[in-house]
Amino acid sequence: MPTTAPETTPDAGQRRRSRDFRLFMASHVCNELGNSITYVALPLMAVLTLHASAWEAGLLAAAEQAAFLLLGLPAGAWVDRMRRRTVMITADLARSVLLASLPLAWLLDLHSMPLLYAVALLLGCARLFGDVADQSYLPSLVGGSGLVTGNSRLETVRSTAEFAGPGIAGFLVQLVGAAGTLAGQALTSLASALLLGRIRTPEQDPSERGDAGPAGAGRPGLLKEIREGLRFVLGHRVLRVLALGTASVNLFLSGIGALEVLFLTRTAGLPPAAIGWVLTAGTVGSLVAALCTEKLSRAVGEARLTWLSLLVTMPFGLLLPLADGGRLLGLFVLGTLVQSAGVTVYNICQVTYRQSVCPPRLLGRMTATMRFLVWGVLPLSGLLAGALGQLYGVRGALWILAAGLSAAPLVLLCSPLRRMREFGTNTSAAEGP
Repeated sequence: MPTTAPETTPDAGQRRRSRDFRLFMASHVCNELGNSITYVALPLMAVLTLHASAWEAGLLAAAEQAAFLLLGLPAGAWVDRMRRRTVMITADLARSVLLASLPLAWLLDLHSMPLLYAVALLLGCARLFGDVADQSYLPSLVGGSGLVTGNSRLETVRSTAEFAGPGIAGFLVQLVGAAGTLAGQALTSLASALLLGRIRTPEQDPSERGDAGPAGAGRPGLLKEIREGLRFVLGHRVLRVLALGTASVNLFLSGIGALEVLFLTRTAGLPPAAIGWVLTAGTVGSLVAALCTEKLSRAVGEARLTWLSLLVTMPFGLLLPLADGGRLLGLFVLGTLVQSAGVTVYNICQVTYRQSVCPPRLLGRMTATMRFLVWGVLPLSGLLAGALGQLYGVRGALWILAAGLSAAPLVLLCSPLRRMREFGTNTSAAEGP
Protein backbone atom coordinates (compact mmCIF):
# COMPACT_ATOMS: atom_id res chain seq x y z
CA MET A 1 0.00 0.00 0.00
CA PRO A 2 1.45 3.39 -0.94
CA THR A 3 2.50 5.66 1.89
CA THR A 4 3.27 9.34 2.01
CA ALA A 5 6.95 10.11 2.31
CA PRO A 6 7.63 11.51 5.78
CA GLU A 7 9.44 14.58 4.50
CA THR A 8 6.38 15.69 2.47
CA THR A 9 3.88 15.65 5.34
CA PRO A 10 2.89 18.98 6.94
CA ASP A 11 4.07 17.78 10.37
CA ALA A 12 7.44 16.75 8.98
CA GLY A 13 7.79 20.10 7.21
CA GLN A 14 6.95 21.96 10.43
CA ARG A 15 9.44 19.87 12.41
CA ARG A 16 12.09 20.60 9.81
CA ARG A 17 11.42 24.34 9.94
CA SER A 18 11.53 24.29 13.76
CA ARG A 19 14.82 22.40 13.67
CA ASP A 20 16.24 24.78 11.08
CA PHE A 21 15.17 27.84 13.06
CA ARG A 22 16.95 26.40 16.10
CA LEU A 23 20.10 25.99 14.00
CA PHE A 24 19.65 29.55 12.74
CA MET A 25 19.37 30.78 16.34
CA ALA A 26 22.40 28.75 17.38
CA SER A 27 24.45 30.36 14.62
CA HIS A 28 23.27 33.71 16.00
CA VAL A 29 24.52 32.74 19.45
CA CYS A 30 27.98 32.08 18.00
CA ASN A 31 28.00 35.26 15.93
CA GLU A 32 26.53 37.60 18.50
CA LEU A 33 28.70 36.24 21.30
CA GLY A 34 31.74 36.55 19.05
CA ASN A 35 30.78 40.09 17.99
CA SER A 36 30.20 41.12 21.59
CA ILE A 37 33.58 39.78 22.71
CA THR A 38 35.35 41.28 19.69
CA TYR A 39 33.65 44.63 20.37
CA VAL A 40 35.58 44.77 23.67
CA ALA A 41 38.74 42.86 22.74
CA LEU A 42 39.59 44.82 19.58
CA PRO A 43 39.74 48.29 21.19
CA LEU A 44 41.44 46.78 24.25
CA MET A 45 44.16 45.45 21.93
CA ALA A 46 44.51 48.97 20.53
CA VAL A 47 44.55 50.70 23.95
CA LEU A 48 46.56 48.19 26.03
CA THR A 49 48.92 46.67 23.44
CA LEU A 50 49.39 49.51 20.95
CA HIS A 51 48.66 52.45 23.34
CA ALA A 52 46.09 54.07 21.03
CA SER A 53 45.05 57.71 21.54
CA ALA A 54 41.45 58.99 21.50
CA TRP A 55 41.85 59.89 17.81
CA GLU A 56 43.18 56.40 16.98
CA ALA A 57 40.32 54.80 18.93
CA GLY A 58 37.89 56.87 16.88
CA LEU A 59 39.62 55.86 13.64
CA LEU A 60 39.36 52.19 14.64
CA ALA A 61 35.63 52.57 15.26
CA ALA A 62 35.27 54.35 11.92
CA ALA A 63 37.13 51.54 10.11
CA GLU A 64 34.79 48.94 11.64
CA GLN A 65 31.75 50.73 10.23
CA ALA A 66 33.12 52.10 6.94
CA ALA A 67 31.72 49.21 4.89
CA PHE A 68 28.15 50.39 5.49
CA LEU A 69 28.99 53.71 3.87
CA LEU A 70 31.20 52.38 1.08
CA LEU A 71 29.33 49.20 0.09
CA GLY A 72 25.94 49.56 1.75
CA LEU A 73 23.91 50.13 -1.43
CA PRO A 74 25.48 47.61 -3.84
CA ALA A 75 25.55 44.96 -1.08
CA GLY A 76 21.76 44.69 -1.14
CA ALA A 77 21.62 44.22 -4.91
CA TRP A 78 24.40 41.61 -4.76
CA VAL A 79 22.68 39.71 -1.93
CA ASP A 80 19.39 39.68 -3.87
CA ARG A 81 21.26 37.97 -6.73
CA MET A 82 22.55 35.14 -4.50
CA ARG A 83 21.27 32.52 -2.10
CA ARG A 84 21.19 34.30 1.23
CA ARG A 85 22.30 31.33 3.35
CA THR A 86 25.39 30.98 1.14
CA VAL A 87 26.21 34.65 1.73
CA MET A 88 25.90 34.18 5.51
CA ILE A 89 28.20 31.13 5.50
CA THR A 90 30.79 32.95 3.38
CA ALA A 91 30.70 35.96 5.72
CA ASP A 92 31.26 33.69 8.74
CA LEU A 93 34.26 32.02 7.11
CA ALA A 94 35.73 35.42 6.20
CA ARG A 95 35.35 36.60 9.80
CA SER A 96 37.10 33.47 11.04
CA VAL A 97 40.13 34.06 8.81
CA LEU A 98 40.35 37.78 9.63
CA LEU A 99 40.14 37.27 13.39
CA ALA A 100 42.77 34.52 13.25
CA SER A 101 45.16 36.90 11.45
CA LEU A 102 45.46 39.24 14.45
CA PRO A 103 46.91 36.78 17.00
CA LEU A 104 49.16 35.42 14.24
CA ALA A 105 50.50 38.93 13.58
CA TRP A 106 50.98 39.43 17.32
CA LEU A 107 53.00 36.20 17.56
CA LEU A 108 55.19 37.35 14.67
CA ASP A 109 55.53 40.85 16.18
CA LEU A 110 53.85 42.37 13.13
CA HIS A 111 50.82 43.89 14.89
CA SER A 112 50.23 47.62 14.39
CA MET A 113 47.40 50.14 14.25
CA PRO A 114 47.31 50.10 10.41
CA LEU A 115 46.84 46.31 10.52
CA LEU A 116 44.09 46.74 13.09
CA TYR A 117 42.38 49.32 10.87
CA ALA A 118 42.57 46.98 7.85
CA VAL A 119 41.17 43.98 9.72
CA ALA A 120 38.42 46.12 11.28
CA LEU A 121 37.46 47.39 7.81
CA LEU A 122 37.24 43.88 6.35
CA LEU A 123 35.36 42.58 9.39
CA GLY A 124 32.85 45.35 8.75
CA CYS A 125 32.48 44.19 5.13
CA ALA A 126 31.79 40.62 6.27
CA ARG A 127 29.30 41.87 8.83
CA LEU A 128 27.52 44.01 6.24
CA PHE A 129 26.91 41.12 3.84
CA GLY A 130 26.09 38.72 6.65
CA ASP A 131 23.56 41.06 8.26
CA VAL A 132 21.83 41.98 4.99
CA ALA A 133 21.49 38.31 4.07
CA ASP A 134 20.41 37.42 7.60
CA GLN A 135 17.47 39.82 7.78
CA SER A 136 16.46 38.97 4.22
CA TYR A 137 16.59 35.22 4.93
CA LEU A 138 14.43 35.17 8.09
CA PRO A 139 11.02 35.66 6.37
CA SER A 140 11.62 32.60 4.16
CA LEU A 141 12.44 30.54 7.26
CA VAL A 142 9.54 31.53 9.56
CA GLY A 143 6.91 33.03 7.23
CA GLY A 144 5.22 36.41 7.57
CA SER A 145 3.11 35.46 10.61
CA GLY A 146 6.19 34.45 12.57
CA LEU A 147 8.23 37.60 12.04
CA VAL A 148 7.53 39.35 15.36
CA THR A 149 8.21 36.15 17.29
CA GLY A 150 11.27 35.33 15.19
CA ASN A 151 12.76 38.81 15.54
CA SER A 152 12.01 38.87 19.27
CA ARG A 153 13.76 35.54 19.78
CA LEU A 154 16.76 36.64 17.75
CA GLU A 155 16.93 39.86 19.75
CA THR A 156 16.79 37.73 22.92
CA VAL A 157 19.75 35.73 21.60
CA ARG A 158 21.59 38.94 20.75
CA SER A 159 20.88 40.48 24.15
CA THR A 160 21.88 37.30 25.99
CA ALA A 161 25.13 37.13 24.03
CA GLU A 162 25.80 40.80 24.73
CA PHE A 163 25.07 40.14 28.41
CA ALA A 164 27.71 37.42 28.57
CA GLY A 165 30.14 38.74 25.94
CA PRO A 166 31.76 41.80 27.57
CA GLY A 167 32.28 40.00 30.88
CA ILE A 168 33.83 37.05 29.11
CA ALA A 169 35.93 39.41 26.98
CA GLY A 170 37.28 41.31 29.99
CA PHE A 171 38.09 38.07 31.81
CA LEU A 172 39.77 36.52 28.77
CA VAL A 173 41.78 39.64 27.93
CA GLN A 174 43.06 39.76 31.49
CA LEU A 175 43.77 36.00 31.42
CA VAL A 176 45.20 35.33 27.93
CA GLY A 177 45.53 38.80 26.41
CA ALA A 178 43.62 40.47 23.58
CA ALA A 179 45.34 38.36 20.92
CA GLY A 180 44.36 35.07 22.55
CA THR A 181 40.81 36.30 23.01
CA LEU A 182 40.46 37.19 19.32
CA ALA A 183 41.80 33.75 18.35
CA GLY A 184 38.87 32.21 20.22
CA GLN A 185 36.41 34.36 18.29
CA ALA A 186 37.75 32.95 15.03
CA LEU A 187 36.44 29.59 16.23
CA THR A 188 32.95 30.94 17.04
CA SER A 189 32.63 32.30 13.49
CA LEU A 190 33.65 28.92 12.11
CA ALA A 191 31.05 27.21 14.32
CA SER A 192 28.35 29.58 13.01
CA ALA A 193 29.20 28.63 9.41
CA LEU A 194 28.93 24.93 10.24
CA LEU A 195 25.53 25.40 11.90
CA LEU A 196 24.14 27.32 8.93
CA GLY A 197 25.39 24.58 6.63
CA ARG A 198 23.10 22.07 8.37
CA ILE A 199 19.88 23.99 7.58
CA ARG A 200 17.70 22.00 5.17
CA THR A 201 14.69 24.28 4.55
CA PRO A 202 14.78 25.02 0.80
CA GLU A 203 15.48 28.63 -0.10
CA GLN A 204 13.80 30.33 -3.01
CA ASP A 205 16.05 30.55 -6.05
CA PRO A 206 17.18 34.14 -6.75
CA SER A 207 15.64 33.92 -10.23
CA GLU A 208 12.21 33.26 -8.66
CA ARG A 209 12.09 36.40 -6.52
CA GLY A 210 10.87 38.61 -9.35
CA ASP A 211 14.13 39.50 -11.08
CA ALA A 212 15.08 37.95 -14.37
CA GLY A 213 17.81 35.69 -13.02
CA PRO A 214 21.54 35.38 -13.41
CA ALA A 215 23.67 38.07 -14.97
CA GLY A 216 23.37 38.09 -18.71
CA ALA A 217 19.84 36.60 -18.64
CA GLY A 218 17.99 39.88 -18.96
CA ARG A 219 18.23 40.96 -15.35
CA PRO A 220 18.41 44.74 -14.69
CA GLY A 221 21.87 46.25 -14.17
CA LEU A 222 23.36 46.87 -10.74
CA LEU A 223 22.70 50.61 -10.75
CA LYS A 224 19.07 50.10 -11.71
CA GLU A 225 18.62 47.58 -8.88
CA ILE A 226 20.23 49.99 -6.40
CA ARG A 227 17.92 52.79 -7.55
CA GLU A 228 14.93 50.50 -7.11
CA GLY A 229 15.88 49.85 -3.48
CA LEU A 230 16.49 53.54 -2.81
CA ARG A 231 13.22 54.52 -4.49
CA PHE A 232 11.26 52.04 -2.38
CA VAL A 233 12.72 53.26 0.94
CA LEU A 234 12.79 57.00 0.22
CA GLY A 235 9.35 56.92 -1.40
CA HIS A 236 7.75 55.36 1.68
CA ARG A 237 6.88 57.93 4.34
CA VAL A 238 7.33 55.60 7.32
CA LEU A 239 10.53 53.93 6.08
CA ARG A 240 11.94 57.34 5.19
CA VAL A 241 11.45 58.73 8.69
CA LEU A 242 12.65 55.52 10.31
CA ALA A 243 15.87 55.86 8.32
CA LEU A 244 16.35 59.50 9.36
CA GLY A 245 15.52 58.87 13.03
CA THR A 246 17.73 55.80 13.28
CA ALA A 247 20.64 57.56 11.58
CA SER A 248 20.35 60.47 14.03
CA VAL A 249 20.44 58.13 17.03
CA ASN A 250 23.26 56.05 15.57
CA LEU A 251 25.45 59.10 14.96
CA PHE A 252 25.63 59.92 18.67
CA LEU A 253 25.20 56.44 20.16
CA SER A 254 28.04 54.99 18.11
CA GLY A 255 30.25 57.94 19.07
CA ILE A 256 29.70 57.09 22.71
CA GLY A 257 30.52 53.45 21.96
CA ALA A 258 33.79 54.47 20.27
CA LEU A 259 34.99 56.17 23.46
CA GLU A 260 33.51 54.04 26.25
CA VAL A 261 36.42 51.57 26.53
CA LEU A 262 38.90 54.48 26.55
CA PHE A 263 36.77 56.31 29.15
CA LEU A 264 36.51 53.30 31.44
CA THR A 265 40.20 52.44 31.04
CA ARG A 266 41.91 55.83 31.40
CA THR A 267 39.33 58.19 32.93
CA ALA A 268 37.62 55.79 35.34
CA GLY A 269 40.78 53.69 35.82
CA LEU A 270 39.16 50.24 35.54
CA PRO A 271 41.06 47.01 34.69
CA PRO A 272 39.91 44.92 31.66
CA ALA A 273 37.86 42.45 33.72
CA ALA A 274 35.94 45.25 35.44
CA ILE A 275 35.30 46.97 32.11
CA GLY A 276 33.83 43.74 30.78
CA TRP A 277 31.44 43.44 33.71
CA VAL A 278 30.37 47.08 33.48
CA LEU A 279 29.48 46.63 29.80
CA THR A 280 27.80 43.30 30.60
CA ALA A 281 25.54 44.92 33.17
CA GLY A 282 24.34 47.34 30.52
CA THR A 283 23.04 44.54 28.33
CA VAL A 284 20.59 43.39 30.97
CA GLY A 285 18.28 46.07 29.61
CA SER A 286 18.46 44.61 26.11
CA LEU A 287 17.63 41.13 27.36
CA VAL A 288 14.64 42.27 29.43
CA ALA A 289 13.41 44.46 26.57
CA ALA A 290 13.64 41.63 24.05
CA LEU A 291 11.55 39.40 26.31
CA CYS A 292 8.91 42.10 26.91
CA THR A 293 8.53 43.73 23.51
CA GLU A 294 5.68 41.50 22.28
CA LYS A 295 3.58 42.34 25.35
CA LEU A 296 4.52 46.01 25.20
CA SER A 297 3.58 46.25 21.52
CA ARG A 298 0.15 44.76 22.23
CA ALA A 299 -0.44 47.16 25.13
CA VAL A 300 0.95 50.35 23.59
CA GLY A 301 0.82 49.67 19.86
CA GLU A 302 3.78 48.90 17.59
CA ALA A 303 3.90 52.32 15.90
CA ARG A 304 3.59 54.26 19.15
CA LEU A 305 6.13 52.05 20.89
CA THR A 306 8.65 52.67 18.10
CA TRP A 307 9.13 56.37 18.81
CA LEU A 308 8.25 56.24 22.51
CA SER A 309 10.98 53.67 23.25
CA LEU A 310 13.72 56.09 22.13
CA LEU A 311 12.17 59.31 23.38
CA VAL A 312 12.02 57.99 26.96
CA THR A 313 15.35 56.15 27.14
CA MET A 314 17.95 58.12 25.17
CA PRO A 315 18.25 60.98 27.72
CA PHE A 316 19.66 58.44 30.19
CA GLY A 317 22.91 58.77 28.22
CA LEU A 318 23.51 61.98 30.18
CA LEU A 319 24.38 59.77 33.17
CA LEU A 320 27.45 58.28 31.45
CA PRO A 321 29.90 61.20 31.71
CA LEU A 322 29.03 61.61 35.42
CA ALA A 323 30.62 58.24 36.22
CA ASP A 324 34.01 57.61 37.83
CA GLY A 325 35.86 54.59 39.17
CA GLY A 326 34.04 54.69 42.52
CA ARG A 327 30.42 54.90 43.65
CA LEU A 328 29.33 56.93 40.62
CA LEU A 329 30.25 54.04 38.33
CA GLY A 330 26.68 52.84 38.84
CA LEU A 331 25.47 55.82 36.82
CA PHE A 332 27.34 54.49 33.77
CA VAL A 333 25.75 51.07 34.26
CA LEU A 334 22.24 52.53 34.66
CA GLY A 335 22.56 54.81 31.65
CA THR A 336 23.83 52.01 29.40
CA LEU A 337 21.18 49.59 30.66
CA VAL A 338 18.23 51.89 29.96
CA GLN A 339 19.58 52.97 26.57
CA SER A 340 20.12 49.36 25.53
CA ALA A 341 16.54 48.52 26.48
CA GLY A 342 15.17 51.38 24.40
CA VAL A 343 17.25 50.54 21.34
CA THR A 344 16.25 46.86 21.51
CA VAL A 345 12.51 47.63 21.66
CA TYR A 346 12.88 50.11 18.81
CA ASN A 347 14.83 47.68 16.64
CA ILE A 348 12.33 44.84 17.05
CA CYS A 349 9.41 47.09 16.09
CA GLN A 350 11.00 48.84 13.12
CA VAL A 351 12.71 45.75 11.65
CA THR A 352 9.47 43.77 11.83
CA TYR A 353 7.66 46.57 10.04
CA ARG A 354 10.31 46.79 7.32
CA GLN A 355 10.17 43.05 6.67
CA SER A 356 6.37 43.00 6.54
CA VAL A 357 5.88 45.87 4.06
CA CYS A 358 8.68 44.99 1.65
CA PRO A 359 8.14 42.63 -1.34
CA PRO A 360 10.34 39.49 -1.06
CA ARG A 361 12.36 40.30 -4.18
CA LEU A 362 13.39 43.67 -2.67
CA LEU A 363 14.22 42.50 0.86
CA GLY A 364 17.97 42.47 0.30
CA ARG A 365 18.00 45.88 -1.36
CA MET A 366 15.61 47.40 1.18
CA THR A 367 17.71 46.05 4.08
CA ALA A 368 20.96 47.23 2.49
CA THR A 369 19.50 50.65 1.67
CA MET A 370 18.34 51.07 5.26
CA ARG A 371 21.75 49.91 6.50
CA PHE A 372 23.45 52.39 4.18
CA LEU A 373 21.27 55.25 5.41
CA VAL A 374 21.31 54.43 9.13
CA TRP A 375 24.79 52.88 9.49
CA GLY A 376 26.52 54.98 6.85
CA VAL A 377 26.86 57.66 9.54
CA LEU A 378 28.88 55.33 11.81
CA PRO A 379 32.32 55.99 10.26
CA LEU A 380 31.59 59.73 10.59
CA SER A 381 30.52 59.06 14.17
CA GLY A 382 33.85 57.44 14.99
CA LEU A 383 35.75 60.37 13.48
CA LEU A 384 33.51 62.84 15.32
CA ALA A 385 34.08 61.06 18.63
CA GLY A 386 37.84 60.94 18.09
CA ALA A 387 37.99 64.64 17.21
CA LEU A 388 35.83 65.65 20.21
CA GLY A 389 37.97 63.48 22.48
CA GLN A 390 41.14 65.20 21.30
CA LEU A 391 39.62 68.70 21.65
CA TYR A 392 37.61 68.43 24.87
CA GLY A 393 38.86 65.25 26.54
CA VAL A 394 37.00 61.96 26.70
CA ARG A 395 34.56 63.09 29.40
CA GLY A 396 33.78 66.34 27.58
CA ALA A 397 33.19 64.44 24.35
CA LEU A 398 30.73 62.13 26.13
CA TRP A 399 28.76 65.14 27.38
CA ILE A 400 28.40 66.52 23.84
CA LEU A 401 27.46 63.16 22.33
CA ALA A 402 24.94 62.37 25.10
CA ALA A 403 23.24 65.74 24.62
CA GLY A 404 22.89 65.10 20.89
CA LEU A 405 21.56 61.61 21.56
CA SER A 406 18.86 62.96 23.89
CA ALA A 407 17.51 65.22 21.13
CA ALA A 408 17.81 62.75 18.22
CA PRO A 409 14.49 60.85 18.77
CA LEU A 410 12.53 64.08 18.24
CA VAL A 411 12.89 63.38 14.51
CA LEU A 412 10.40 60.51 14.84
CA LEU A 413 7.72 62.85 16.22
CA CYS A 414 7.67 64.81 12.94
CA SER A 415 6.24 61.86 11.03
CA PRO A 416 3.07 59.79 10.51
CA LEU A 417 4.23 57.56 13.38
CA ARG A 418 3.07 60.15 15.91
CA ARG A 419 -0.55 59.70 14.76
CA MET A 420 -0.44 55.90 14.46
CA ARG A 421 -0.99 53.26 17.13
CA GLU A 422 -0.37 50.19 14.97
CA PHE A 423 1.68 49.96 11.81
CA GLY A 424 -1.34 48.59 9.93
CA THR A 425 -3.29 51.84 10.33
CA ASN A 426 -3.10 54.77 7.90
CA THR A 427 -1.22 52.55 5.45
CA SER A 428 -2.10 54.58 2.40
CA ALA A 429 -0.89 57.78 4.02
CA ALA A 430 2.30 56.11 5.14
CA GLU A 431 3.14 54.89 1.68
CA GLY A 432 2.61 58.18 -0.10
CA PRO A 433 5.38 60.50 -1.20
